[in-house]
Amino acid sequence: MSEGISKYVRLPKGHTVAIKDGSLDKDAFKKTIPVLAAQVAPGKVGLLLNSPVMKRTLLDVPRVKSVAHGPEEQRLVLLRYSEKADLTPEVLEFLQSQSAELVPYDLHFGYSYWSADEIFHAILPEELEDGAPSGFATVGHIAHLNLRPEYLPYKHIIGQVILDKSPTCRTVVNKIDSIVDKFRVFKMELLAGEPDFVVTQSENNCQFTFDFREVYWNSRLHTEHERIIKSFKAQDVVADAFAGVGPFAIPAAKKGCAVLANDLNPSSYKYLTSNIEANRVGSLVRPYCEDGRAFIREAFNRVYDDPLPPIPPPRVGGGRHNAAAKRPSPPPGAQRPRIDHFVMNLPDTAILFLDAFRGVLSPANAGERTLSGLYTDESMPMIHCHCFTRQTEPKEAEADIRQRVEEKIGHALGEEATFHWVRSVAPLKEMYCVSFRLPRAVAFAET
Repeated sequence: MSEGISKYVRLPKGHTVAIKDGSLDKDAFKKTIPVLAAQVAPGKVGLLLNSPVMKRTLLDVPRVKSVAHGPEEQRLVLLRYSEKADLTPEVLEFLQSQSAELVPYDLHFGYSYWSADEIFHAILPEELEDGAPSGFATVGHIAHLNLRPEYLPYKHIIGQVILDKSPTCRTVVNKIDSIVDKFRVFKMELLAGEPDFVVTQSENNCQFTFDFREVYWNSRLHTEHERIIKSFKAQDVVADAFAGVGPFAIPAAKKGCAVLANDLNPSSYKYLTSNIEANRVGSLVRPYCEDGRAFIREAFNRVYDDPLPPIPPPRVGGGRHNAAAKRPSPPPGAQRPRIDHFVMNLPDTAILFLDAFRGVLSPANAGERTLSGLYTDESMPMIHCHCFTRQTEPKEAEADIRQRVEEKIGHALGEEATFHWVRSVAPLKEMYCVSFRLPRAVAFAET
């Protein structure tokens, strides 16, 4: 038995006939394919669809319904063949037993039917098919591409296809240089859609609004954000040295943590403060806009001088039948004067900032504050430092990161140190997070 019409429900690959004067000709994707249909009464549709005899004869085309309306309330059960001669004797006998009449039917396909992958393979030259850019990152309503040079002549057409095929997408951009700015932002060009770069992104039950051109955001890090946040206890105090618009700080505060959140980028700070307010965690997050090294040196003193508030009591509905609403509020908990975690998500250079922890609790930095009782060997903060390594094997990557960290802090890492692989960024560029307890000898070192 032949494969039927399936070979016709495809676009020719590697042809640029759908491109006219540099634009996409959507009419070029129209296609009409004739098939046979078994016309039956509505009550017999199920018999045809469920019959083992018909299994290899029924239409089986993705995203196309196999039953259509016929004349005078009849139904048309669509078949995968266009010629009666292709039907087996068993099928013909079965259709006759069900009083089914074979009639012609036209299947119509247009631009809206084909997927982005199918269109890319049809419009791009054959030598570019394998790397067709159907995968892309999304940030709010923006689709973000990083096109290789060979695809740039087709960039606006690629952008238009992605815009057409992504229901939530309103803007398509392409990265046009590497991240070299100290604020971790990159230049981008508009490929298709609206020039609207202010997005709202949902993550970890929080809403983040920001201008994608002005701040750093990577949607591929959402699982890493979640992993780190899960390691926090509700009573913890967290200091985020490179907070961005708040993907660690704000969900941590939603959990009950008190947070010091810092970013040097004024735009990140602007959106961080507005996101704190929008997510209603203003009582638990204190934002700063300063150099990361200065933030680390001041964080311990700030928390000691002005302890962060206790975990807020749970919110209770105020309905008159809600017994919990009538109970007196629990007494407020203790203020929080000690930092439990530092987050340092600046993978390109975060390790270089680790020397800021040397002597951070010594009198030279803490002045007359008595911090030794607060920070014992067991209660020293955990540091979560993201970084890159060129080593692709885990053991070699761990050795490389360990050596660089120990060189910066001037001390060996303890047994609690862990090395978590985050993702592959590029060939010979792996992202890791090293988590370790700050050695007390480092923090109280006389520098």
